[in-house]
Parts: sequence; structure tokens; C-alpha cells
Amino acid sequence: MTQPAEIRTLNVDDAEALMTLRRRALQEEPLSFMATPENDVSASLERVGRLLDGEAGSVVLGGFGRDLLGMVGLRRDAHRKSAHKAYIWGLYVRPESRRQGLGRRLLEAAIEQARHLDGARLLHLSVADPATGAKQLYLKAGFETWGREPESLCHEGRCVAEDHMVLRLP
Repeated sequence: MTQPAEIRTLNVDDAEALMTLRRRALQEEPLSFMATPENDVSASLERVGRLLDGEAGSVVLGGFGRDLLGMVGLRRDAHRKSAHKAYIWGLYVRPESRRQGLGRRLLEAAIEQARHLDGARLLHLSVADPATGAKQLYLKAGFETWGREPESLCHEGRCVAEDHMVLRLP
């Protein structure tokens, strides 16, 4: 794969593909995500459908070749006093599709979408220590680290820190 055929907002017709990709992400990279396969939105097709229908207040973008190769979520803070903040969540690209620009393109699409959220000024994300490639991607996109949380995620006796990052939206 050189470039995915398209990056677009996922809809309910993409629920099964997203469920499969998200489960794969959680199983292959357990210390890069807060959720587990058992408690994640991908635990049921109904929950994934609600997420893609906008009920959860998020939008999910997907990168496609023949199949869904990568995803990224974007949500806005629901509280009135913090509605100027949006959050990137769940960026994942299948290992066989990495290092080809898909993660960068997904991130750029999410940033662009965040820029169009009325009143949004800050875009936040967190990245776990094992995800060094993702952290480099975020730094290149202009995100800055504002804090570090030790032992943020623990799985099967191993704990990792997370860096909290922010991008100021023009």
C-alpha cells in the first residue's frame, strides 16, 4: 500500500470493520490504549454503531485501501466551561500498513476537523511510552508535551507512563 484510497468519516455501515480493527489494536498494543477488549466500545456491534451514529459525541475517521487500515477518533469536551478543548483518541494503523504515511494523514485529517469545531482552541491527546512512533508523529505535527503521568496504564504486571500533549488550534 502506498497511499490509502481514501480517508473519510466512518458511518454505521463501517461498524463491523471498526469493531474488528479496534479489537486488533487493543489486543496487539495493550499498553497503548486505556480500554481493554472487554470494556471497550468495540465489545459490541451495537455500541460501535452508536459511536458511529454520533451518539457518543465522537467522530471516527478511517483510512481505507481495500479494507479499513487505520483509524483515529476525535471528540469535543462535553462540559460548557471546557468546550474549547477537543481530544484525539484511538489512533491506530495496522502494523502491515505503517511507515507509509497513513498515520500522518489520519492525524492531519483529525486536526483539520478539530479546527472547524466552533470555538475549539486546544487539541489534546495522550501517548504511552511504548508508542514511540506515535509520539514522534505528534511532535512533528506540532503537539507539545505539557505533562507526564507515571504508571498511567498497567497491564499484566507491567506499567507505563503517558505523556499528555496539546496542540493550539489557530
